[in-house]
Amino acid sequence: MKKILVILLVLFYCSAFSQDKKKSFFKPYKLGFLYNYGTNENFLNNDPDYDYITKTYKAQAFYKLTNWKSFEIELIVQPQVQFLKHQLLNKWYVTPDQDNVQEKIAEFTQLKSMNLYGVEFGFSGKKHLFKKVDLHGTISLGFNYIDTRTERLAKGFTFNENFSIGLSYETFKNSYLYLGTNLFGHVSNLDFKLPNDGYNILGIEIGYSILLK
Repeated sequence: MKKILVILLVLFYCSAFSQDKKKSFFKPYKLGFLYNYGTNENFLNNDPDYDYITKTYKAQAFYKLTNWKSFEIELIVQPQVQFLKHQLLNKWYVTPDQDNVQEKIAEFTQLKSMNLYGVEFGFSGKKHLFKKVDLHGTISLGFNYIDTRTERLAKGFTFNENFSIGLSYETFKNSYLYLGTNLFGHVSNLDFKLPNDGYNILGIEIGYSILLK
């Protein structure tokens, strides 16, 4: 799966750079890369039942959609891989009415390394603040596959939702450094499988992007 994702990311960038110069909706005007670190242990949400940490790597393609008042509205397509750490802290979260209770407690209370693979579609509002500085607010929805089950989420298909806010700075001509926070992040599967309590995180983000000619 990791090899497949790497191949897809390479193809993603190559296809974007290989587009001809004719104006096309399928040609992004900007490409980037973003790293996110998130955890459930934060001042907004600190669930004592479990620990959960994400390290997310996203490729990004930016598409201009429209303008609304003083905001530029963009679509951001983001293939991604998430490297996750998870551990159940409260063994009584596995209730006696479940099958194989002791086996599940022994499994879920171990520290796990998991992976999530997917693609996320973000709608971003960008507002110019100062010379070379822009404010960004982004709402996004992703479709993913998680490779390990836990007491909170079944293995397989999942959704993720994110809300982020941050600032970008034009470091060099046509290149931008982004720093922001993932104010809310959630992963679940809409009850396609059980369990489906999901995970909630708050994170920090750093990214870099370049304009295409």
